[in-house]
Amino acid sequence: MKKRKSLLKKTLLSCLMACSLSSALAEGINIIPQPVRLEQQAGSFRLTSSAVIGYQAGLKEHAEYLQQVLSQSTGWDFRLVEGKNQGDIRLALSPDKAQGKAEGYQLDVKPGRIVLYGTDKGGVFYGIQTLLQLFPAEIYSSQRQKGVDWTVPAVSVFDAPERPWRGMMLDVARYFFDKEFVKKYIDMMAMYKLNKLQFHLIDDSGWRLEIKKYPRLTEIGAWAGPDTHRLGGYYTQEDIKELIAYGQLRNVEIIPEIEFPAHMLSAVAAYPWLSCTGLQHEVPVQHFISRDLLCVGKESSYQFLSDVLDETVSLFPSHYINIGGDEAVYDRWKECPKCQEVMKREGLTKVSDLQGYLTNVVADMMKKKDRTVVGWEEIIQRGKVNHPVVALMWHNVGDTIQATKTGHKAILTPATHMYLDFPESGTPGEIKAAGWMPPISVEKCYSMEVNDYSPESTVLGVQGCFWSDQFIHGTVLQELPLLNENRSENYAEYLTFPRLLAVSEVAWSKMSRRDYKDFSNRLSHHYARLDYKGCNYRVPEPQIVSMKEQADGKLEFTLAPSVAGSEIVYTTDGRYPNIHSPRYTGPVTVDNKSDFHAMTLVTDRHYSLPIYFAPDYSAYKQYGTFTAEWKPLQIQTVMTPWRFECTGKISGNGTYEVTFIRTKGQNNLKLGTLQLLKREEKLAEVVQSGTASEAAPAVTYRFKVDAFEAGTPFFVEVQVCGEGGNETSGLVFIKKVED
Repeated sequence: MKKRKSLLKKTLLSCLMACSLSSALAEGINIIPQPVRLEQQAGSFRLTSSAVIGYQAGLKEHAEYLQQVLSQSTGWDFRLVEGKNQGDIRLALSPDKAQGKAEGYQLDVKPGRIVLYGTDKGGVFYGIQTLLQLFPAEIYSSQRQKGVDWTVPAVSVFDAPERPWRGMMLDVARYFFDKEFVKKYIDMMAMYKLNKLQFHLIDDSGWRLEIKKYPRLTEIGAWAGPDTHRLGGYYTQEDIKELIAYGQLRNVEIIPEIEFPAHMLSAVAAYPWLSCTGLQHEVPVQHFISRDLLCVGKESSYQFLSDVLDETVSLFPSHYINIGGDEAVYDRWKECPKCQEVMKREGLTKVSDLQGYLTNVVADMMKKKDRTVVGWEEIIQRGKVNHPVVALMWHNVGDTIQATKTGHKAILTPATHMYLDFPESGTPGEIKAAGWMPPISVEKCYSMEVNDYSPESTVLGVQGCFWSDQFIHGTVLQELPLLNENRSENYAEYLTFPRLLAVSEVAWSKMSRRDYKDFSNRLSHHYARLDYKGCNYRVPEPQIVSMKEQADGKLEFTLAPSVAGSEIVYTTDGRYPNIHSPRYTGPVTVDNKSDFHAMTLVTDRHYSLPIYFAPDYSAYKQYGTFTAEWKPLQIQTVMTPWRFECTGKISGNGTYEVTFIRTKGQNNLKLGTLQLLKREEKLAEVVQSGTASEAAPAVTYRFKVDAFEAGTPFFVEVQVCGEGGNETSGLVFIKKVED
């Protein structure tokens, strides 16, 4: 277990000095998500070894859960007693007390007793989570903590979620996580009152669910790579039952995602007859979107879906079944005579209408089993869907208008705010993550608007997404610094936390009650809780309170810690700080902004990236977004290819301009043919030549993209050479000029 030295010192000192109520409240009441109503009262409740947990009939599991959490950190064996009005801590159901709101609760902490009423079992569980957040952070430890004053401030809390769907998507298909990590992920979701786990079980690179009627799905489809480096895995049906039971107690509904018609090459590799071509494929060792779709012209395809979904429904009690439906490219359907026959028979005019036809068939299957189909937004955008479905809006949340008009519901999960596989920043040293869009900071995540973009309520809620394609089969993990012994798990947690806490408050609370400054202050106290929970997280950089220019032209920096109980270390000579650098105690003055760096120090092994000031490219804004730069060492005096990544700068189909701007050096830069590559696939080629010179520094190329794939790396490769030498430097910018 990670130890936070400064925080532990602070905790022990406060216990010895018996802090006043006012300071205890200031330190202790930092609940996430923010409750609807919280009233502080006089006094506090002190947990002792003799405390009894009482519970109403039907809540024994919840009482045992609370007992386990309290016992493992305190070392005390708390007694349980059945009875609505029994015990020092009482758990009961009372819709009236919790105002009848689903998953709502009323929590009353008084000096002599704690009483928790829930509208339902979900409400009782969430009341327990709020109670745990009122205890010192050590309550989350799996080991006994000595010398802790287990005191809870007296409060009265009423709370209930604004929306019924508060979710996270965990991608176990592109990279397999074992069931113990999934349990931990469920625990962390439940701690912050998220209630829907979209379990991404199927993708091109892995089939993770045991289907007894089709054993090759896991014998073949769950594994990739040569035998010596074979990676993958799957969940048995017994594993799934165990995970479902684990989630049910924690009010987390596990929703299986069975992807089709695209993102299912793992199934095609196992059973080639599922595709239009019938060709044999291998499970890929790197992420890409296969063109091979489920053939909609074969009866065997529908039988396969029926069989797979029958077993899936029998396993998962969830009311929802996710069918994916995203990013299908219809080339194979255009070429397939059997698919074309279906189009003709059904009177369909566009090949994309075949997806709507398929969705209708499956939605009808699920309706007969009392299940509702969920899928990515494409399921309501590709053909007419007759049965009400739920669409995950990941492009444009405004498309909920379409959902309303067509009788469907929506969940907001826009990639711009809710895709947690993107990094939190563009700071140098950030671990490699998705790059096809800009970074998503905690503040940006928190700022997501949750509106009904329609005259009636359509939006069921909000969902964050963690995709694992960035380290599929270890290819990226090998490039990462050692995070810990379980590199993939730590990597996943690093990207998920602390942003999951922002997702939870966005999903739980009304927009009118959200305040990022207040949230950020509460968040600073939760890193200790993540520590004791054994959860890795990204340590945030120190906050810059002010950066004032002095009369002599120097800059004065005033900082504040982003993590409660942490220290700040800094440098003023342009070098990055380390754990031995000077400790920040007050304002620091430097000659130039670039000379100053500071980082948050939680422990000697857990610290943030340094504060970074990005170069100012505002003078070049007419050319678009900065993408790359060339320096003399990259340039030769004969024409050679220079390649640079432009993932994220290519953001969809359309027309783009790439501009090369010489900024300094005694030599000009000659440029020749330019290619745009998607991995190694050539998407565009521009045959032209130009020279970036002192007199005419800018050279621009224009090309069109018509085969964009989200999550796929893009590169520009251009022929270049220095004219008379390689002493030349410059910048590259990209902008989209036409959709």
